[in-house]
Amino acid sequence: MNTQKFNGQRLKEALQFREKKMTELADETGISKQSLSLYANDGNVPPFDNVIKIARALDFPTDFFMSEDLCTASTGNTYFRSQASATKKSRNAQKIKLEYVSKMYEVILNYMNVPELNIPDTSAINIPEDIANVDSEQAIIEIEKLAKLVREHWDIGNGPIDNLQYALQSNGIIVTGFRDVDTDIDAFSQQITIDGKVVYIIALAIGSKPIERLRFDMAHELGHILMHMWGDDNEDISKDEFNAREKQANMFASALLLPKETFSKSVSAYPTNIDYYLALKKKWKVSMQAMMYRARQLDIISTNQFQYMMRTMSKNGNRTHEPGDKPGEIGDTIFQAALDMLFEGGYLTVRELLKEFGHYGIYLSQHDLENLMYLREGTLYQEPKVIPFMTIKKDTE
Repeated sequence: MNTQKFNGQRLKEALQFREKKMTELADETGISKQSLSLYANDGNVPPFDNVIKIARALDFPTDFFMSEDLCTASTGNTYFRSQASATKKSRNAQKIKLEYVSKMYEVILNYMNVPELNIPDTSAINIPEDIANVDSEQAIIEIEKLAKLVREHWDIGNGPIDNLQYALQSNGIIVTGFRDVDTDIDAFSQQITIDGKVVYIIALAIGSKPIERLRFDMAHELGHILMHMWGDDNEDISKDEFNAREKQANMFASALLLPKETFSKSVSAYPTNIDYYLALKKKWKVSMQAMMYRARQLDIISTNQFQYMMRTMSKNGNRTHEPGDKPGEIGDTIFQAALDMLFEGGYLTVRELLKEFGHYGIYLSQHDLENLMYLREGTLYQEPKVIPFMTIKKDTE
């Protein structure tokens, strides 16, 4: 470990990570809130017995509280989808988790060459910034241009995007998934800087959502990356401004996943037939409702037709769970791919990786590490120790 001194900042981070208050920790550990507050602000050094109690209650290794952060990665603003309904405590928990994802990514960079950030130059795109024009004709035209620019820049054609996650990762955008996120949060993204280079992380809330929803979430967060400012803290902007940015990100996601020319031709055969949208769902890998919304946006169906279709979907119980929906999973993250190569190639063992993480002050449980990097369960299973001076008795074989 990097230092033997208790690090009060780590106590604050652990509380934020677990979405707990100091009073809750006091009740769980039997340590007074006043003492815990002193520990957190480095006003007092806890006896090791209390460190053990704190570590157990928060489910962190004791080394976590006895180390310092030696990573250089710095984080910027975080965009949350469904921010209005998610609690501030939940949003803060995801922020600290993304910070640890960035630290682990920094360590991985010591061993792997990864794709550098490759996003198009958007200087020629002029999307209105004022709230009143968020969905004006000019805004729609510019967002359509931006979606087309991305497809051209990444050479992904004008048809359905077969694997959006791969497109993002191969162009330097980190995609991961969290399995234990507040249900009021769909996805979130964060800008980080490592050695002077800007990188973006998209984190998806993995649960019961179908793959079509996850793909839309990825496209939505890409919209934030390309269209919106990252210097301001989202906590400081107005609700109207936040909603405006969300609306624009949704418009971009629709335009990217369902390009105007090709999707229009595809949907125009039976634009008001709900069963036809189920067939299109399999082709375009986008939800039926998102395609209906897009058809309305493109004036392929009228407002009355769109509203009637939505009422029908609601009447059939399909607004929340569409036909064909099943819990979705994303593919291998860049972390999984990197660790597979390192472990299987014999370049690094699990124990050596954990030691390297510890060198940078990253002390988390196997469960937390696998969750934050969205690894297959058991990827970080500790290899059994080899004890060469012992042998198995023959009569037990």
